[in-house]
Amino acid sequence: MIGRYTFLQVALFVFGVIFCLIYPLALVWPSGWAWHEGAPVSSQYYMMIVGVYATLGIFLIRAAANPAANRSLIWFTIWSSLVHAGIMAVQALQDAQHVGHLFGDVPALLLVALVLGLLVRGVGDAPAQTG
Repeated sequence: MIGRYTFLQVALFVFGVIFCLIYPLALVWPSGWAWHEGAPVSSQYYMMIVGVYATLGIFLIRAAANPAANRSLIWFTIWSSLVHAGIMAVQALQDAQHVGHLFGDVPALLLVALVLGLLVRGVGDAPAQTG
């Protein structure tokens, strides 16, 4: 039977892959994912964000193999997503130019925090997997 632990593994993998795809998301929908005009690569700030999220994405993909051993990383992802979404929401509300983020990356980060937050509860009760 598929349980919460398996769903957590899937969520970690899927969110990890999405975090690795932040750059292409900005190409497809710039008003929802990029905070500057022009190509994503034209902003040093955005490329820093791409690097940080791609790195987190790779670690989330790796954590999917054994979520119980990676609870700290999962909780970091939850809380940093909430903080990042909160800051971006306030900034988007202060500047009409960035209102598209209220329909793009802000709800995406809230979804990450909600899903992982619900699934990680009780993960310590799951049998630890090796390998």
